[in-house]
Amino acid sequence: MKEKNNKEIEIDQVEGRNSVIELLESGRDINKIFIQSGEKHGSINKIIAIANERKILITQISKEKMNQMSKTTNHQGVIAIVPPYDYAQVEDILFKATTLQEEPFVVILDGIEDVHNLGSIIRTAETAGVHGIIIPKRRAASVNATVNKVSAGAVEHMQIARVNNIVETIKYLKEQGLWICGTDMDTKTYYYDQDMKGPIAIVIGSEGYGMSRLVKENCDFLVKIPMKGKITSLNASVSAGIVIYEAAKQRK
Repeated sequence: MKEKNNKEIEIDQVEGRNSVIELLESGRDINKIFIQSGEKHGSINKIIAIANERKILITQISKEKMNQMSKTTNHQGVIAIVPPYDYAQVEDILFKATTLQEEPFVVILDGIEDVHNLGSIIRTAETAGVHGIIIPKRRAASVNATVNKVSAGAVEHMQIARVNNIVETIKYLKEQGLWICGTDMDTKTYYYDQDMKGPIAIVIGSEGYGMSRLVKENCDFLVKIPMKGKITSLNASVSAGIVIYEAAKQRK
């Protein structure tokens, strides 16, 4: 479907019961909710009740049509159609920290391409009290139905900014008083030996390649996770979780 100016009307969808409940409770705009015919038990009743309260259109469709619509293959009998994800600005992330009277706690993802990793990192960051996540506009995963599902709805509670240039964004954050902590296996400092208190941004590199050279050069310090087994690397979302929670622990 297209508008008169020939620009495509963009839509997205959120799938799964927990994700749709988080979406409904966040107050975000919802165009329509599809529910699988015959699904009237458990948390589906809560979804229907909130949707009716918010006067959101509910349409029942067959399991076959639901499966055809699904982008995650795990819709759990409910799909919400929503406008495109509304990305925040970096300034919004810093303002959130200010309103909470907390030192800024930011995560920067330097080229995470796997949507499952992005979703997992968003979920971890939200539970750890991170104020916002910064991702690049190009050559990186963006927020979609799969990311929302994997994050268990944490996307609806997290400020996520997309930027043209990660290095320039790092320089801006430094001007705002943040320390930039990069993760890199070639450094000598273990993550638990590094002071992460105060305003901080933690940089997680891409799967397989790590941080780009310019991003690494613009970090204030680098940390690594000890590896004692025969496998010398961790999944990006696991690495992010370890370092994020160390910072969260130190910030108490």
